[in-house]
Amino acid sequence: MILKSKQGDILFKNYGIAPTFELEKVYTRKQHIPTMQDILFDFISKYISLTDEEKNAILSLDLFHSVKKGTILLKEGQKSKSSYFVLKGCIRTYYILDYEEKTTAFYTEMEVLTPPCVINKTPSDYYVSCIEDTILTISNSDMEAEVNSKFPKFETMCRILSEELLAKQRMDFDEFKNSSPEERYLNLMQKRPDLIQRVPQHQLASFLGIKPQSLSRLRARIVDKNKG
Repeated sequence: MILKSKQGDILFKNYGIAPTFELEKVYTRKQHIPTMQDILFDFISKYISLTDEEKNAILSLDLFHSVKKGTILLKEGQKSKSSYFVLKGCIRTYYILDYEEKTTAFYTEMEVLTPPCVINKTPSDYYVSCIEDTILTISNSDMEAEVNSKFPKFETMCRILSEELLAKQRMDFDEFKNSSPEERYLNLMQKRPDLIQRVPQHQLASFLGIKPQSLSRLRARIVDKNKG
């Protein structure tokens, strides 16, 4: 079939192919969206390789939990055996002094929290709560002992993770202790800029060791410096 304009110009020759002036059908390749299981296994694969049997053993433990914003996972004075791995969302640790919350840390995607009370088997010194709707795995020492007995390689991974976490905590503490509030904020901007957008200002200020009003002034001062 040949289509012509009113002036007789050939517009399109149809050789059995859909004409370009028809509505185009856009075919998009179905993309694989990682599940929470995929994310967990990808993280573990950085340390050890997993067989299907080992993956099934992990899944049988019912580790995955969806937790609402504002949920308190651990209270000060409470004993616990639970460790947390954040797949999506944000949790924070804090204690209360003179009726004020003092934030000590934030944990976001791909970060692990094993409260000291779990290791020391003592009541917790602080709270753990969700500041966003969060998906995380919650494991305990009994689960870990069961898996480690069946699959010794998990014990190796847990040991490496513990060493990494301890080293990171020491570095973060030394860096925090020896820096001014402005340096802490600039360091946060460089290393964890997402927190500045995700975390309420009063919690961020508490984490930096200053009042919310001081944080507002600090931000304004940094903006003025950048303009200059």
